[in-house]
Order: sequence, then structure tokens, then C-alpha cells
Amino acid sequence: VQLQASGGGLVQPGGSLRLSCAASGSIFSRNDMGWYRQAPGKQRELVATITSGGRTSYAESVKGRFTISRDNAGYTMYLQMNSLKPDDTAVYYCNAVKWVGLWAPVFNSWGQGTLVTVSS
Repeated sequence: VQLQASGGGLVQPGGSLRLSCAASGSIFSRNDMGWYRQAPGKQRELVATITSGGRTSYAESVKGRFTISRDNAGYTMYLQMNSLKPDDTAVYYCNAVKWVGLWAPVFNSWGQGTLVTVSS
């Protein structure tokens, strides 16, 4: 599966980061897409989704602070993260998603993800 998340790093509380997810054209053009994250000792959780048509949804914990977007021509998805909090510290992953009554990941392979650490 060709999905590569990047852009993570160390940032102070209140700071911003922009994550990118590069996907193969065959995956990106046919699928809705989503960002997930997994904090240490916790289960992976869905952060945001964006349909092929651009409709977005967010977890309550990030609503108003994170913005998901996609560049269909460049097969890239983004997650703009503002007003970051220590609770946002996690490894962030991207995946294609599908609606089955709730959003679910399409692929079982998650790749390396990108680490976001929010700390002073």
C-alpha cells in the first residue's frame, strides 16, 4: 500500500504543524481519505476524514483546531494542526476510509506514520 505520512516533529503547546500524506494515484483518486493517530498506551483513533468531493468531518477533540484538505491533482492529503496541545502527542497515520455506518480504514497496513510531540 502506497501511503506515506510526513511532517511531524516537536512543537510547543499552542504551536502549529502541517502533516502531509502522499498516496498513489490509484488509491487517492478512488477513495475517501482520513487521518488517524495513536498516542502512547492508547488505541488508534480517527482524527479527520475528507471525501473525494471535499466533505470533511472531525473528532470532537480537534474540531476548530485541525483542518483536513486534499490535492486531488497531486495525490496528497494534508492536516493543518493549530493550537496544539500536549494531548495531541501521537503517531499520526493516513489511510483511505470507507463509510460502513461509521468511518473505517480501508487498508490493514498502516506504514510508519509520523510522530507529533507537543511539549514545552
